[in-house]
Amino acid sequence: MNATAARWLNKVPEVTLSFWVIKIMSTTVGETGADYLAVDAGFGAGWTSIGMAALLAIALFCQMRTKSYTPWIYWLTVVLVSIVGTQITDILTDKLDVSLYTSTGIFSVLLAINFMVWYRTEHSLSIREIVTPRRELFYWTTVLCTFALGTAAGDLATEALGLGFTLGAVIFAGLIALTLMAWRMGANPVLSFWIAYILTRPFGASLGDLLTQAKTYGGLGMGATWTSALFLCVIVLLVAAAQLNVSNRKAVTA
Repeated sequence: MNATAARWLNKVPEVTLSFWVIKIMSTTVGETGADYLAVDAGFGAGWTSIGMAALLAIALFCQMRTKSYTPWIYWLTVVLVSIVGTQITDILTDKLDVSLYTSTGIFSVLLAINFMVWYRTEHSLSIREIVTPRRELFYWTTVLCTFALGTAAGDLATEALGLGFTLGAVIFAGLIALTLMAWRMGANPVLSFWIAYILTRPFGASLGDLLTQAKTYGGLGMGATWTSALFLCVIVLLVAAAQLNVSNRKAVTA
């Protein structure tokens, strides 16, 4: 492996329990944060999408410029991808009257095409091998597709199919648990990871709706503001711990 590749080995975090907790909370913040900015803060879907897309572009530029995994930049990018992915689906559904069946199908196809091109080009879909700028671009394109797909699939299950927020969250949590069991029984780890990664998005979206929506609509009535603030605080604490751990390891090896 050449020196350039070696410098890119740690651009994506290790898959640990903390990784999944932050990922799920990021997906929930994407759902509740987008609703807060567009509705509660009064920016509307259009300005929210433009502003978040601009911030995502800046964060992604910083992420691509780093030489190693930097927790606060990486997870800031994930949160912004989550919000933008939510906005893409919401605009298609609420502004362009695209049905959730159609948007779920479109994002599924786009994700499949992205996986196919990624694998044909790089011969691997493993996040442990994000060692070049091109692979990282494939990675972030995939992440955006999974967030948009997860939002559409979550809304399809809870709203269009009438499962409701509680049952929707339980079903997606069950599917994640089955994926974990399959992985422990010897299923392909790369396939298992991406299935779980996709499923955490509709689970997080369903959880976000369950917490924020009014009780008359089947939610707990916490509101987007408090839910977003609570989850962001937890994310900040976990990311700060990860950043401190990375800094300490660099200090030891320096």
